[in-house]
Amino acid sequence: MTGWSKGEKLAFKANPHYVVFQQPRLSADPRLRPADMIAEPLRATGRRADVPERVAELAATVGLTPDLLGRRSPEVSDGRSQRACLARTLVLRPRRLICDEMTAMLDASTTAAVAAVVEDCRAGTGAGLLAVGHDRTLLECLCDRTVSRDAPERGVSSKKLPVHRYGDFRETTAS
Repeated sequence: MTGWSKGEKLAFKANPHYVVFQQPRLSADPRLRPADMIAEPLRATGRRADVPERVAELAATVGLTPDLLGRRSPEVSDGRSQRACLARTLVLRPRRLICDEMTAMLDASTTAAVAAVVEDCRAGTGAGLLAVGHDRTLLECLCDRTVSRDAPERGVSSKKLPVHRYGDFRETTAS
């Protein structure tokens, strides 16, 4: 944050940006169990007392059962790792969320469930969302406006589609 004024630094810290990346295995320490991955931002910001409650709450929100939280990274599927990364991103209640192809490695039912979690977060907290991806339908479900890189002048859409939910989250993500 070199070159920023003190006020800009404080504003950034007060309204942090959090990113969910495309490849969960590359965006998290492979030595961490899902529970530790989710708790990492809380510990880093001195909120250790909040760890048990927030980890349990967010694990349930993203469909991770208690038995999955204690497994080693190689024992957890990419979809479950991605859900742990999403929970890690949401643990500090971000004001701005950046999703870079966050569902590219997921199957259709998990994609729908993850999209529902992001939409619920936005609706509940008023967080802003910048989503980057190739799945135009998903982007139109998540975003108020979309822009196509191929034809920016024609790609702007203000259409907001409902997020399609396929039953209970735990049912759609059980694998």
